[in-house]
Amino acid sequence: MCNKINLLNFDRCKMKNFFCSIGEKTFSSDQVMMWIYHNFCHDFNKMTNISIKLRKKLQNMSIIKFPKFVKQYNSIDGTIKWLVNVDNQIIETVYIPEKKRGTLCISSQVGCILNCHFCATGQQKFIRNLLVSEIIGQVWMAKKKINEMKNYPKITNIVMMGMGEPLLNLNNVVVALKIMSDNLGFNISKKKITISTSGIIPALQKLPNMIDVKLALSLHAPNDIVRNQIMPINKKYNIISLLKTVSKFLKKSKVNKKGITIEYVMLHQINDTLFHAQELIKILQHVPNKINLIPWNNFQNSKFLCSTSIQIEKFSNFLINKGFLTTIRKPRGQDIRAACGQLTGIIVK
Repeated sequence: MCNKINLLNFDRCKMKNFFCSIGEKTFSSDQVMMWIYHNFCHDFNKMTNISIKLRKKLQNMSIIKFPKFVKQYNSIDGTIKWLVNVDNQIIETVYIPEKKRGTLCISSQVGCILNCHFCATGQQKFIRNLLVSEIIGQVWMAKKKINEMKNYPKITNIVMMGMGEPLLNLNNVVVALKIMSDNLGFNISKKKITISTSGIIPALQKLPNMIDVKLALSLHAPNDIVRNQIMPINKKYNIISLLKTVSKFLKKSKVNKKGITIEYVMLHQINDTLFHAQELIKILQHVPNKINLIPWNNFQNSKFLCSTSIQIEKFSNFLINKGFLTTIRKPRGQDIRAACGQLTGIIVK
């Protein structure tokens, strides 16, 4: 068993503290971070601007260990899904290319405890939270792979929309986000990093005092009756309480000045009528937002059906005509089960 310290678990502050604890100058910690995140180097021997003595000390005390990408699936639409081994459990990471940007969807937990009925991940057993190294390691590995590929846009955006509920792994997620946005790390703008949450109120209350990134709220219903049926977490944190917390969050956030993204999965005859759209308008009228309608993506043994394209258009147009900025998410990676709500961490042969 390896007892060495994995440096991928450290943001800038923690890295400095570690170097101080071993009697080294803090500028050396900055150099090591740049080697890891700017040069994609995980071999201390190749870090040529630090002393040989320090390199040997780091080798004896620490490691730079990433989760292992064990299988890659390529979609006909350009989407890539990786199965990632973390301590002999499998999570999934998805890369979505577009003309001028590349978006990486990363996981925060092995499985998910929330049991949202329309989500394949929710049907998986919850195993554990991911470590910082396992979260940031997904980004490191994916960026390295994409950088080596031709004709693929570089990763410019990160979304915490993979397996798990990020705010139930708040501390580790925040440290990883700090590394992503740090100029010694991946130097990604906080405006291009999004946390998607089902609405864990205590964590939402803490989040703005820890880091300021984009927020997406997985609402998926316009009233408590419907949301209770499809999202059990609503029985603990109902819509009114949740939206009050979101409003307070927005007052503290600089990155979300234009509002948050409301994610709304379209489920046939469950939440997709114009009556539901009217209810949605009513509850969101005082919350700055943009609405992202998500055609439901099927998975094995599910009882749901996706709303028809005609109904989704009607729903969207109704919201737009009432002055709500509304988009319809284009499904990506369906043929490799990489679309929203399809991630399971199960190897499909």
